[in-house]
Amino acid sequence: MTFAVWCAVVGAILVLMALAGSVLRRLPLSAAMVYVLLGYALSPVGAGLLALDPVRDATTLEHLTEVAVLVSLFTAGLKLRLPLSDSRWWLPTRLATVSMAVTVGLVAALGVLFLGLPLGLAALLGALLAPTDPVLAADVQVREPGDSDKVRFGLTGEAGLNDGTAFPFVMLGLGLLGHHDLGPGFSRWLSVDIVWAVVAGLGIGFALGTLIARLVLYLRRTHREAVGLDNFLALGLVGLSYGAAVLVGAWGFLAVFAAGLALRHEEMRRSDGHTPAGGSPPVGHLPEEDAVHPEKAPAFMTLAVLGFNEQVEKLLEVAAVLVLGALLATVRPTWEAVGLAAALFLVIRPVAVFLGLAGVKASSVKKWLIGWFGVRGVGSLYYLSFAIGHGLPEDQARQLAGLVLSTVALSVLVHGVSVTPLMEWYGRRRRKWGAPALPPPAAHSEGRP
Repeated sequence: MTFAVWCAVVGAILVLMALAGSVLRRLPLSAAMVYVLLGYALSPVGAGLLALDPVRDATTLEHLTEVAVLVSLFTAGLKLRLPLSDSRWWLPTRLATVSMAVTVGLVAALGVLFLGLPLGLAALLGALLAPTDPVLAADVQVREPGDSDKVRFGLTGEAGLNDGTAFPFVMLGLGLLGHHDLGPGFSRWLSVDIVWAVVAGLGIGFALGTLIARLVLYLRRTHREAVGLDNFLALGLVGLSYGAAVLVGAWGFLAVFAAGLALRHEEMRRSDGHTPAGGSPPVGHLPEEDAVHPEKAPAFMTLAVLGFNEQVEKLLEVAAVLVLGALLATVRPTWEAVGLAAALFLVIRPVAVFLGLAGVKASSVKKWLIGWFGVRGVGSLYYLSFAIGHGLPEDQARQLAGLVLSTVALSVLVHGVSVTPLMEWYGRRRRKWGAPALPPPAAHSEGRP
């Protein structure tokens, strides 16, 4: 296909979604569902314009999904405007650790007992499907810095953290299959893949985010320098924190999320209440004089970076979900895949959430909503490509690909259909409880689930 044809196709998709965005917000549909259908229509079973294979193109797919997840993780960190000492952080932390481990274990057990998978492959399947997605869940996540609703905050924080905490389980599965060194008695896995990689990833990301935020604010407030090009600041911090973490053997996803948190934390520490209410304004609509204002500069910096990141995130989402749709052409639907997805959505995820949040102060309604909206998406596609690139035999790689791609596609469908009515119902209940109304759906928010 020529470059001109690709330009026409991509342009038509973007214009279509821009025109249909307001309609989708009123319907039990999501933009992600439309992207999947368009990707499938472009695949060899349709127009034949987008031919991808999960095994043959694993390296390309890994890099594409990796970039999409990185930008989304940084954005998620920027949205969470709560002090780290706030007790509400226990909710996403428990979800990303206890619930994550329970999910991996239950999916692995299902894989061994009902799908006939060897233990290593079953554990790897659990690790691929355990993380919830920061890219495909905007409608159930925090939409603006002041939103501290437990459901939204918990799902946003969980998605930001568990794309990093899933890595040790991926390496465990690969190790059990002989593709990664776990060390005697799992010593290397425990010390390096868990303790070092997690602690160092969070530490490096938070340190770099804090350092760069302080440097930028010093230059702006004191010398009126380093003004403009906040998009470079956003992408630069994502790349720097990820690269620095990976170079020392730490988990880069955690570093990028922590860098976004640090930027927001520094703004909270210095803004003295001058952060504007509401969501981030469109890129280019912030008063330039605020960039060097002694009191408003911190808020200007974070809002400018967040606004740019949200735009990039939407574009990467289109690419990643189109790819998912095209990859579905390589999958043969099976009842095993449908049963796995049903068990994950209806049993394993709710059980993992209730166990993970045992003792956490949250109502049963909120726990059930968190349990339902465990959206699987681009993160699972990344880990699938990552695992295939680490030497999985083709038969195992294709078996995993069929199960993972089917589960993600079903998640896009069932969560996309349910997100609008369920969140509207939740909003009505909140108003009855006297809680503030939830913010309205963002324009062109991907329907992502």
